[in-house]
Formats: sequence, C-alpha cells, structure tokens
Amino acid sequence: MKRLLIGFMCLVFLPLAAIAEEGADHTYALSDVTEGGTGAALAAQSPAFVDLLLEVAIGELGYTEGPNNYSKYGEWSGDANAAWCAEFVCWCVNEVDRVYLTGLLNVVYPNYSGQNTGRDWFIARGRFVYRRGNCPDWGYQWLIGADHLMTVNEYIPQPGDLMFFSYNEAGDTEHVALVEYCSLDENGDVIVHVIEGNNPSSVARNSYYLSNSQILGFGACQDVVDTTMRPGNTGDKVLVLQQMLCELGYLDERHLTGSFGSNTRAAVTAYQSANLPGKTANGIADRETQQAIQAEYEALVLSQPESWLVSE
Repeated sequence: MKRLLIGFMCLVFLPLAAIAEEGADHTYALSDVTEGGTGAALAAQSPAFVDLLLEVAIGELGYTEGPNNYSKYGEWSGDANAAWCAEFVCWCVNEVDRVYLTGLLNVVYPNYSGQNTGRDWFIARGRFVYRRGNCPDWGYQWLIGADHLMTVNEYIPQPGDLMFFSYNEAGDTEHVALVEYCSLDENGDVIVHVIEGNNPSSVARNSYYLSNSQILGFGACQDVVDTTMRPGNTGDKVLVLQQMLCELGYLDERHLTGSFGSNTRAAVTAYQSANLPGKTANGIADRETQQAIQAEYEALVLSQPESWLVSE
C-alpha cells in the first residue's frame, strides 16, 4: 500500500483604541497598548530557526528609510521605494537562509510583496490562523487536535509567526509584523509584541492587544490549525485529505490534485454516509469529518506490518 506521511505539529474584548493612519503609500498601525501594560513573556514552543530569525530582526532595529521611502529591504526585493513591511520580513528570512543555509524562504515563509499575497500563501499551505476562527471561502477553523471550533482570540501567536493587519471589511491585508513574543497585562489580556518595518519609517518594536480588531490573523511558522474544506478550495491540506481518502478507498489516485472538486466532494459525501451516522452527508469536510478520516487513516497505517517497529 502506498504510504503517506502527514506532519501534524502541535502545537476580553477591549474597547478599540488603535486606529489606522494614512501615509502616502502605506497604512500604518498604531499600538493600542499603553506604557507599562506589559508582563512576563508567555511560554512558547517554536522551531529552532525562530531564534535565528528574531536575532536577525533585532539586529535591524533602528534602521530608518531614506528619501522617497527608500529602504534596503525594498531594494533587495526589486522595488527600492516600495512600502516595505513585507520586504523587511522576507529580507530577514533570506538572511537566515544565507547565513545558516536553512531554506526557509518560500517553504516556511513566503517571499512576497503587495496586498494579500502573503495571506493567500499561508492559506494555501493551511497555516493562516484567522483571529476570529473563520477563513473566508473555506469555513470554520480549529486548533489541531481540539474537540471544538476556535473561538475569537483563542490562538495565541507564537514567536516567528507573522501578524497580518486589515483595515477594511473585505479583509485585505495592509501591514505585516513579525511576532517576537506574547505577554499578559495586569488584567490577564494577551499582548502581542512584534518587530515591524515601515511603521511609519523605521524598524521598531511595537505591541498590540490580541483583541485589536485590526489584527486579521497570523501566518503560523508551524502547523497549528485545520480548516473546513469545501468545493473550490485549493491547497496543501486539500491534497492531504485526498491522499487519506484514496488510502481509505473513497477516491481514485488520479484525483489527487490538491483542488477540492466534484470527485473529492463525492468521496467526502460517501465517507460521511458510511461512517458518520446522523450527520448530514453534504460533502463538506468539517472538523468532525476531517478528524474521523484522519483517525481511520492512522489506524489503517498502524495495522500494516511494515509500520511496526522491531527492537532488539
């Protein structure tokens, strides 16, 4: 039987005080954390490369853009006069790759500039965590292994995550920052501490309450979330779902495309009808459906002799 390796890494509402300030080429986020409203850093579990990335970013603190929005980060990315919040993050990732040969850019983090591109890159890889727990055009989200759907502000961003801001109802991304750590204030509310570029003209530390309505979500640096899948969705986790359905006998191998089309919907519907009594078999891969498919697939793998470990 063809084998499939799936890596599942585990991982209050305050009055709005932050506003958006318009600049010539960029919309700037203003911190809503008052001076002294910080506490000890929350415990975090991040990959080893995150320390390297933060070291590079910290080394850039104080860098200030030149005339006409010039930055070395924009120049590196191909547009020296671009609004450079994303370019700063990508430059830092590239520096880690250059010095430590880590291979992070375009694998763990996108190499991008421009509105929505970074967000969409993380969505396609199943690693964009919406702060409100609902991914447009996909559906509700849940933290991996959880027995419930995510609630607003449930996900505490980890060091190395990217925090995306949006200032309109459409959810278009306008700004991005690198998460350094999180802490609690005296009331127990979560504060996200970031390093960010181009806000408004330099690389600086900043902090925001997690409940800030301008925070759209997070590009996670590791696999922490699952998302409802439905027809029209495309991405890495769609392919993983298809591979499991194939191994379980519900989907032909030629339909392993990474795109959720009519064949995948039929396979999900058939699985729901056969294994989830009382549930409407609608072909939408929600939390209950995905977790059931994953559990059955893992049981199948463990039942195969080639998966048994032999110790002497």
